[in-house]
Amino acid sequence: MSQLRFCLIGTGRAGLVHAWNLGARIKRGELVALCDANPEALTNAARELNVTRLYNDYRQAVRDPEVDAVIIVTPTFLHCEIASEAARNNKHIFLEKPMAITVKECRTIMDAVNQNGVKLQIGFMRRFDEGFLQAKEKLESGQLGSITTIKSTGRGPGLPPSWSHDISKSNGLLAEVNSHDFDSVRWLVGADLKRVYAEADNYKCADLQNQYPDFYDNVLVNLRFKNGVIGSIDGACPCGYGYDARTEILCTGGVIMIGSIENDGVSTVTIDGGVIRNAHRSWRNRFKDAYLAELEHFIDCVLNDRTPRVTGLDGLQAVNAVVAANQSIRLGQPVVLPDVQ
Repeated sequence: MSQLRFCLIGTGRAGLVHAWNLGARIKRGELVALCDANPEALTNAARELNVTRLYNDYRQAVRDPEVDAVIIVTPTFLHCEIASEAARNNKHIFLEKPMAITVKECRTIMDAVNQNGVKLQIGFMRRFDEGFLQAKEKLESGQLGSITTIKSTGRGPGLPPSWSHDISKSNGLLAEVNSHDFDSVRWLVGADLKRVYAEADNYKCADLQNQYPDFYDNVLVNLRFKNGVIGSIDGACPCGYGYDARTEILCTGGVIMIGSIENDGVSTVTIDGGVIRNAHRSWRNRFKDAYLAELEHFIDCVLNDRTPRVTGLDGLQAVNAVVAANQSIRLGQPVVLPDVQ
């Protein structure tokens, strides 16, 4: 096999990022089929992408013999059943974050993958971003000593989809936005989390309060890792001003700062001395190259029988942390994470 044939399951914004990368930027992957339960969304995507193999039911899509792998970009509460069915039909799986709603669902996916000998990669694109990769390399070199504190910010400009307002179906902001933060801090520190203490509130979306009393749009999580490192994650969505993903790592011999609010490009200085810069408007442009690199990596792992850089266990660990942080919000106290492997 010299090329991997994909079906995209879920044709929303994130799904179309992967679809366009397959269509225009990746040589060893081909988008041959689309699947979406929404007929209008499916038709629009098919027209935009010039794909003719169309499915409304994922069960039919994963049985298609012309499909080698699936990219799953559906609401989180559907991930377990779709990914498990794909594995049972011998399809390799690129699964967008968060992996699932519960640790049990993550284990179900991993069991199906292992039993059927297919590849699984979770869509944590920060691990493929040049800035994050450089930081990881510096940390592993030891030139800055050991890590003492890590702080990660993850904020989105607008509200996530309406289905995610129900915490029971999405795990909320901590999953939909800050899954990336939980994964990247664990990866950078090189240790699993031991304890979390989270505070959250709804400051900007009062209209959602009656229907979704557990909904929150701002959150702060204090972290303690098993190797003694401490840290924090802060999230907000909607924050309004742009897409904001930054990390600071304080070490005994220096500090590493990854990312910036400001978009690359032009700065304007006004006559009264004011400085105007543009913020990143979307995750799509902030991590444009990382989205490409993660999918190229997945294709390489399938074609050359290699283990993906981001495994099901990584996805499970992030879900474990999110679930514990949401529990901390409800209880109003620190929560020790259960050991999961």
